[in-house]
Amino acid sequence: MDMNRKPSRMLLALVAAGVVGGATVRAFDQHVVHAAPPPAVTAAAAAAEPASIAPPNFTRITQQWGPAVVNITVDGVRKAADAQQDGDDGPMDPFGFFGIPRQMVPHDQAVHGTGSGFIVDPSGVILTNAHVVKDAQEVTVKLTDRREFQAKVLGADARSDIAVLKINAKDLPTVRLGNTRDLQVGEWVAAIGSPFGFENSVTVGVVSAKGRMLPDGSGVNFVQTDVAVNPGNSGGPLFNSRGEVVGINSQIYSRSGGYQGVSFAIPIELAQRVQQQIVATGKVDHPHLGVSVQEVNQALADSFGLPKPEGALVAQVEKGSPADKSGLKPGDVIQSVNGQAVTSSGDLPAQIALMKSGDPLQMKVWRKGSAENLTAKLAPSKDAKEATASAAQASGGKLGLALRPLQPDERGQAGVDSGLVVEQASGAAQRAGVQPGDVVLSINGVAAKSVDDARKVVAKADKSVALLIQRGDDRIFVPVRIG
Repeated sequence: MDMNRKPSRMLLALVAAGVVGGATVRAFDQHVVHAAPPPAVTAAAAAAEPASIAPPNFTRITQQWGPAVVNITVDGVRKAADAQQDGDDGPMDPFGFFGIPRQMVPHDQAVHGTGSGFIVDPSGVILTNAHVVKDAQEVTVKLTDRREFQAKVLGADARSDIAVLKINAKDLPTVRLGNTRDLQVGEWVAAIGSPFGFENSVTVGVVSAKGRMLPDGSGVNFVQTDVAVNPGNSGGPLFNSRGEVVGINSQIYSRSGGYQGVSFAIPIELAQRVQQQIVATGKVDHPHLGVSVQEVNQALADSFGLPKPEGALVAQVEKGSPADKSGLKPGDVIQSVNGQAVTSSGDLPAQIALMKSGDPLQMKVWRKGSAENLTAKLAPSKDAKEATASAAQASGGKLGLALRPLQPDERGQAGVDSGLVVEQASGAAQRAGVQPGDVVLSINGVAAKSVDDARKVVAKADKSVALLIQRGDDRIFVPVRIG
C-alpha cells in the first residue's frame, strides 16, 4: 500500500452496500427553527430556552431529483480463479460485501445483483460503485419511468470504488452536484436508492463525521452518516438539503452484514475526478507519494515535541519514491500539504487522491523540534493498470448457444417439422434461462431450420431476440438480450 499500513483483521465487518455473487445486493443543510419567546419573556430567559431542530422537507428533493436516480441490475460470471484469489479467510471476511464470506470455488459462479446509480449527464452518463458492476457481462439500467436500457461500462476504478456507465438515451433528468467542503457534522442528508430491490426508496439522517478513513487502503476520505443504507443502495446518491449530491453511498460498518446505524459515502469531488478521467481517457491516474504514515497520539506528540497530537507521522519511506527524492524521512510529521492542514494521517492520502501525477506537493514537515518545507513531485501509482480495468461486456450479437439441427427421429418425437437442439448454453442465453436439451423452434418469428439461418436472424437483431423454445411438452417465448 502506498500511504497506509496494512490494516489488521477486525472483528466487525466493513462491508460494501452493494451486490455481487448471487446476493441481492458500498448533506442536507441544517434547518434550525428557534422557538420564538413570547414578548413577556426576557432575553436572558429566551437564551436559556432549548432550540427546536426540524429536518428539511424531503418531499421537494425527492420529487425534483428522484427521477435521476436509477436501478442497476447486473448479470455475469465470476471466474473460479478470480474467486480463489480472494482467499478463504474463515466464516467472514471483514472486507466482504455485507459479510458474505469469500470462499474458494472449483468452478465459475453466476453473478446476479442489484444496485443504484444516478444520471450526471442528459446524454446517459451514470455514476455508481465499481463493486456494483464487478464481474458484469450485462448491465441493465431502469429509470423511474420504467424504461430499461442496456448499459456500457465505460470504466471502473476499484481503488476509489467508482464506475461510470453509459446508456443510449438523450434528454434524461440529471442530479445537481454539490461539494463536501461546506458540509457540516450534524447536517441533514438523504439517500435515494433501491435497498433490497425496492426502487427509489428514501432514507434520511445526519452527517456523523467527515474525513473518515477506513482500513481498506483506498485513501478515500469518507463522509460518515447514520442514513439507513442496505443491500441495493450501493452507488446511489447522498443529497444535502438543497438537493445537491454530495456523496455516493458505498459502505457500511456492521456486525451482521446489514445496516446498524453507520454508513459511508464517497465524496462527490473524488467521484467527479474519476468520472472525468474515465470519460476522457478510459483510465484513472492514482498519484503516488511512497510513504506509510500513522496517527500522532498524545504520547508521540510529546516525544516529538509537537504542541498538539496532529499530523501524519512518516513510518516508512519507499526507496526511490517521490517521498524519498523530496527528502522525507521516517520520524517526520507532515503538518500540511499545499497549504491544507493535515490533522490526521488520513488527510494526507485524501489530499493526494484529488491531485494528478506530476503535480508538486508542497509539504510542511515537523523534524527534530522545528518545521521545514519540502517539495515532492507525485508519480503514477504502480497499480495504475489494475485500477483502470473496465468491466467486461456481453458479447455483442451472440446468443451464447451451441446448436445443431434436429434429427428425423427427434423431429418425430418432438412433433415438429424443424428446430435446433441446444447442446450448450452460455452467456446471454444462459442468463435468460435457456438450457441444454431445449429445442429452438423460431427466432424473432423466423423458423429455426438451420444454424446458418439462426446466425443471420441474430445478426440483424439490435438489442434482443425472442426465442420460441420447446421444453418437453411446453412451449414458451424467451427474450434474450444480445448487446
